Amino acid sequence: MWPGLWVTLLLAILGFLVIYPILMLLLGALTDTNPVVEGISLSHLSVTNFLTVLANPNVAEALANTLIACGGGTLIAVAVGLLFSWIVVRTNTPFKGFIAAASILPLFAPPLVAGVAWAILGSPKTGLINTMFKWIGLDWRVDFYSMWGLVFVFGIYYAPYVYMFTSSALRNMDPSLEEAAEISGASAFATLFTVTFPLIMPAIVSGMLLSFIVMLGIYGIPAVLGAPTNLAVLTTYIFKLTNWSPPLYNTAAAVAIILMVVTGLLVFLQHKVLGGRSYTTVAGKAFRPRSLDLGRWRWFTFGLGIVYLLVVVVLPSLALIVAAFRKFMFIRDVSSLFDARQYSLMHFHSIFDNPLTMRSIYNSVEVGIITAMVGGALAFATGYTIHRTQVTGRRWIDVISTLPVAIPGLVVGVAYLWAWIGIPGGLYGTIWILALAFIARFMPDTVKSLSTSFLQIHRELEEAAWVCGKGVLGTIRTIVLPLARPGVIASMTLLFVLAIRELGSSLFLYTSNTMVMSVLLLDYYEGGNLGKTAAFSLVQTVLLGVLIGGANWLSRGAAQGSVARTG
Repeated sequence: MWPGLWVTLLLAILGFLVIYPILMLLLGALTDTNPVVEGISLSHLSVTNFLTVLANPNVAEALANTLIACGGGTLIAVAVGLLFSWIVVRTNTPFKGFIAAASILPLFAPPLVAGVAWAILGSPKTGLINTMFKWIGLDWRVDFYSMWGLVFVFGIYYAPYVYMFTSSALRNMDPSLEEAAEISGASAFATLFTVTFPLIMPAIVSGMLLSFIVMLGIYGIPAVLGAPTNLAVLTTYIFKLTNWSPPLYNTAAAVAIILMVVTGLLVFLQHKVLGGRSYTTVAGKAFRPRSLDLGRWRWFTFGLGIVYLLVVVVLPSLALIVAAFRKFMFIRDVSSLFDARQYSLMHFHSIFDNPLTMRSIYNSVEVGIITAMVGGALAFATGYTIHRTQVTGRRWIDVISTLPVAIPGLVVGVAYLWAWIGIPGGLYGTIWILALAFIARFMPDTVKSLSTSFLQIHRELEEAAWVCGKGVLGTIRTIVLPLARPGVIASMTLLFVLAIRELGSSLFLYTSNTMVMSVLLLDYYEGGNLGKTAAFSLVQTVLLGVLIGGANWLSRGAAQGSVARTG
């Protein structure tokens, strides 16, 4: 009886967090009532909103821009991610650990902060890159307020997704397959494209589709780089619909459903592509990873790593620092750039004089803690039920907890808005609606992260506890939880960081009392004050850096504690 009640309880919670908001979003797209004024209504159900949206040339233009930006960004991400995974895993390039660390650094940068940094660097009139070109006498100009700028920033910031998938696949691939090709007379270049890359094609496809899906749901980068030239993508168009007077919630719901369907089709395609073929490269026979001797070219590949680090970390960071400390962003020439009299703390004084700044920091930390604690506990219960039990219904729990991977963050925000805005005395207007939306949004990431820890614990440890008379809860408390503690801390940290940097969902769910840092940062940018925007971006980045460093320290301590106990 207890397993049945437990599965029912988990399905009810997941249904409340995931299924109910999506059904309300679909209902909103099929009606013409205003949820704020008239509440939720089942009258006048029709597909009129979908027909209106599909016939709207602005939606078609936004969809085309979305596909071009995400498609181009994905091509760059695949090229960069694949190149660095090959350099790190398959070559004798010096300082490979440094290149590996540089390859995943963009994952920690909030998309909105990245967009702001590249707006400072690549503005056609006041951009620092154009100032430097002018100083060294080059008649070149860059303009990141364009489709090419959007594609470039998407590509370099989402290359780590491809890197993580392909580097793991390359490490697990038996090098004897490449050696056989070379013995048969194939050159190193031919071996790379006829043996190595085809064998890790599942990882390449996974990384490619995942980066495309993530880009589909991003709001911050297109909001910053596309707004000055009215370059709309689906996410910015949905937000614009809810800001019109009167807000077009029904139309926004219909566009959100279309975005969700596109994302869902890509996730289905990913499973279809990977499920139909055999790419076995790991067998029972042991092998030693092989490094290709690049000779003098190894310093060239090391130089590529340095250039990537400069482009994705050093240049954007310098741009934020210059804009945050400089009194005015107008830079007449390079000598003005290095004039110390032009720099002060005025933007930091200004943002901390604004009571909204401290309130947004407090709200962000509060939402992050609630999301990490509640979401971590739910992910632990979900992951344990899926991977450590044989109860009936666990497959449904797995399916529902994975469903949000196909739902962009912005759509989650619209869905929660529809689910709660029309219900009096509900969650709308509280911190909890933000936390619940983030828990639902990042449920697949957290459960997947925890699953690795569960799969590493041998079942005989639990069986030994049962033989000694421990029940299920006692076994979890004394055996599973202590051994999985590093993974639990890492998952909760991941949730905390993702919640603090999330913008898409927050845009639809915040009120003046629950404004979070990412929303206030966008507010500063749209207010036209680049100095305040850069200063607040630095504050957010430093806060995230401190939190990630502290979490790593805690995780290492937990891991050492676990090793000591099991030893």
